[in-house]
Amino acid sequence: MSSASSVSQDSNGHQYRSLRNNVSLLGSMLGETMAKSHGEEFLASVEKIRLLSKSGSTGDDSSWEQLETLLAGLETEQLGLVARAFAQFLNLANIAEQHHGLSREMDAVNSASRTLSGVMDLLTEKGLEPAAIEQSVADLSIELVLTAHPTEITRRSLIHKYEEIQRCLGQLESPGLTNYERNRMDRRLRELIAQLWHTHEFRESRPSPVDEARWGFAVVENSLWQAVPDFLRRLDDALLAATGKRLPMDAAPVQFSSWMGGDRDGNPFVTAKVTREVLLLGRWQAAALYLKTVDRLVQELSMIECNDALRELVGDTREPYRRAMKDLRARLRKWLTAVEDLLDGRPAETSDLIRDVEELSRPLLLCYESLCECGMERIAEGTLLDLLRQVRCFGINLVRLDIRQHSDRHSAALSEITEFLGLGRYTDWDERQRREWIQQELESKRPLIPQHWSPSEETQEVLDCCSVVVEQPAGALACYIISMARQASDVMAVRLLLKAAGGGDSLPIAPLFETLDDLDRAPQVITDLLAVEGALGRLPEQQMVMIGYSDSAKDAGILAAAWAQYRAQEALLDVCTQAGVRLQLFHGRGGTIGRGGAPAHDALLSQPPGSLECGLRVTEQGEMIRTKLGMTGLAVKTLALYTSAILEARAAHPPRPKAHWRDTMNRLGESSCDAYRAVVRDDPRFLTYFREATPEGELGALPLASRPTSRKKDGGIEALRAIPWIFSWTQNRLMLPSWLGAGAALAKELEEQGDEVISEMFREWPFFATRMQMLEMVYSKTDARLSAHYDGKLVNPELRGIGEQLRGQLSNDVGTVLSVLGQELLLEKLDWTRESLELRNIYTVPLNVLQAELLARLRRNADDDTRQAIMISIAGVAAGMRNTG
Repeated sequence: MSSASSVSQDSNGHQYRSLRNNVSLLGSMLGETMAKSHGEEFLASVEKIRLLSKSGSTGDDSSWEQLETLLAGLETEQLGLVARAFAQFLNLANIAEQHHGLSREMDAVNSASRTLSGVMDLLTEKGLEPAAIEQSVADLSIELVLTAHPTEITRRSLIHKYEEIQRCLGQLESPGLTNYERNRMDRRLRELIAQLWHTHEFRESRPSPVDEARWGFAVVENSLWQAVPDFLRRLDDALLAATGKRLPMDAAPVQFSSWMGGDRDGNPFVTAKVTREVLLLGRWQAAALYLKTVDRLVQELSMIECNDALRELVGDTREPYRRAMKDLRARLRKWLTAVEDLLDGRPAETSDLIRDVEELSRPLLLCYESLCECGMERIAEGTLLDLLRQVRCFGINLVRLDIRQHSDRHSAALSEITEFLGLGRYTDWDERQRREWIQQELESKRPLIPQHWSPSEETQEVLDCCSVVVEQPAGALACYIISMARQASDVMAVRLLLKAAGGGDSLPIAPLFETLDDLDRAPQVITDLLAVEGALGRLPEQQMVMIGYSDSAKDAGILAAAWAQYRAQEALLDVCTQAGVRLQLFHGRGGTIGRGGAPAHDALLSQPPGSLECGLRVTEQGEMIRTKLGMTGLAVKTLALYTSAILEARAAHPPRPKAHWRDTMNRLGESSCDAYRAVVRDDPRFLTYFREATPEGELGALPLASRPTSRKKDGGIEALRAIPWIFSWTQNRLMLPSWLGAGAALAKELEEQGDEVISEMFREWPFFATRMQMLEMVYSKTDARLSAHYDGKLVNPELRGIGEQLRGQLSNDVGTVLSVLGQELLLEKLDWTRESLELRNIYTVPLNVLQAELLARLRRNADDDTRQAIMISIAGVAAGMRNTG
């Protein structure tokens, strides 16, 4: 596949030369592989399609028409091959671009170090004394929560190959390579690209929740396990340079949790049995990783001098450190065997199970302190220090598990109990009755669960889940999240069910507020909850609240949702402050802007003042896990970006919105919500248009994840999960959920109130500026011509007016936002982002055109070949857009 001519020349000259060379190299190798497999004629056809797409992207209508005609004339089998060609090139281009970001920015001096050092300098410039900087770092708490949301479209088999290609690119850039070494890397790259071409793109079946958990554990093993100590070394260096102090030995500013195997909201395949198995698998993986490193320390720690504390531990032995490590290794082997027994359904020796992280860290810490006391700091601060930090971060569970369940499931379980007891239906009671009854039961000493009672299968599953929760050792679980929490009793219900199971007092229970109404009601819910907790004498030191970004945006549109989230966080902070309770906010963001995604730095600096005081807890979802955390260098960079942004945000003290800014945002939120709902909710034709104009129905055939794509069969937009809602509009390039309503509201405000306040907000308020920049990015990924092409191929003529109206609105909105930005063009100030999008678009456009053709064929006459080709095109467009849902 000829690619050198396709890589746009940029104004930065040599800065991107290595990227252009790598894209050219990988593209040429892919072309050679395709020619060998399918002949030179096929390669020439692909090249012709690419050139037509390139010409069409510059406004050449005849090239666009030729492209449509050429693709429409191909047989389905050929369309599938063309889709594979362009999809694989986009994946290879993404690898080259990702590698370029790491190699260029981490060349000579690691980018994480520069970023961290830079923020330390910034804190100093802001007048922070060294002691204050040290305290800011000590207070860091970053928890990234890995979720199994179905947006990772790429098979693990292919991901491994992509990672190996990136590793080879890195080795090719190493100085001093011999010709033999360079030729060997060249052969390896050709081999890997051939493997890609001859590997099936998709899983044969949906993964189970346990499969998803194994994938999450693989990310830890292959990337995060080493990224954590690497990152902490860089943070330690930056702190030492700024303050003269080192990170404390027990510092754990970064932790990881997971929803994989714990998120049962809408997923019938996540059962108590699955959750128990996933928890055991995490401990097994942790034991295996610790064992591997301790094996290495057994070989390395052959020193003979030690202090009295270590001597007391190991006794009279010539090599005390090796003895300590051998003893720890034996302990880890017993632990590993015991966990394997439990996984296989066999009884395990209880004494062999490790339930306390101190049991792991104590011998390691004694060895570390002894080495330092005996003048061997250089040895102490090698692999041993890394392992100590891994123990502090990953504990005995590898990742902590979150439990998530819908509030209705808890209410239904309590209803069965109250009906059996002759008290009536819990779900029929008002909120006051519910709270009073739960409070009475929480204070009661008698069991809640009646004898000789047979619950329904659904209720038994809820009770079994609670039993799994209470039997876990400390630190295994992070929190219990309640989806669609609407009132205080929803939280108290979980506390009561956990009490009935025998415990759970210390586990944080986090209500999740998602819809616009729920966000507005959140402060009152927490006020009521804390009042009840206070009356029970169990007011927590810290209350966790989860803010849902995906469903609120689907409910009210992106701008109204963003303002509702901001207001809710402010109000929750006030409520908790008045109650003397710290608020920990948990941000349920997705990768795309339509689901709350944004660059980490901008997103954190736009948070309400005070919202990061208890640290950052945020979801990392789907393909974003691979994109941000999938390789060690990427993960180090991501952790450094989060850390720098949090330190800067805390020191910057973003301004509280002025009264007239609030008034403006209230009007913008209301009018944008009205404009959004007028299309999505009020037009009875819209649902049909959506399903005809996008591949929403066909997405269900993709074996992405264990969870169903809809909460219930035959539901409308409200039943559709946020991910396929976003995914579908991303595929047809209208990107509707990420912009609808926002531009119309801005235009109305500018017309009625003038631009003075809007301009002031853009200059002075990070929250508003970030929203405008996010809209700019969304608009840059839209393509009205492609959207119209989908309509022409797929939509009934009587519904096409909806698409025409939406594309007209899009055009108007772009002009409105550009006026706020003070720009004539989208991405005017982001040269490389614009160049990158234009490059990928040359390859994405043919995928969109052939996808529309394939969808039309499938809807006329469904067959497996067409369905397979559509799946390939979906994956390719996702690669071109750099995200899915």
